[in-house]
Amino acid sequence: MLKWALIFFVISLIAGALGFSGVASAASSVAKILFFVFLIICLVFVVLAVMAGQILF
Repeated sequence: MLKWALIFFVISLIAGALGFSGVASAASSVAKILFFVFLIICLVFVVLAVMAGQILF
């Protein structure tokens, strides 16, 4: 998921540099959504690991 967020981020940077503002804005929106979904899933797995006793702080 993080890989796709980075791909869309690069697409938005390239499109913005070339002047395609609509494509750049759409790609950056998709990249933001994918990044936040990745963070939520990552936090869920960390909480599950802590509750299972795999990670000790």
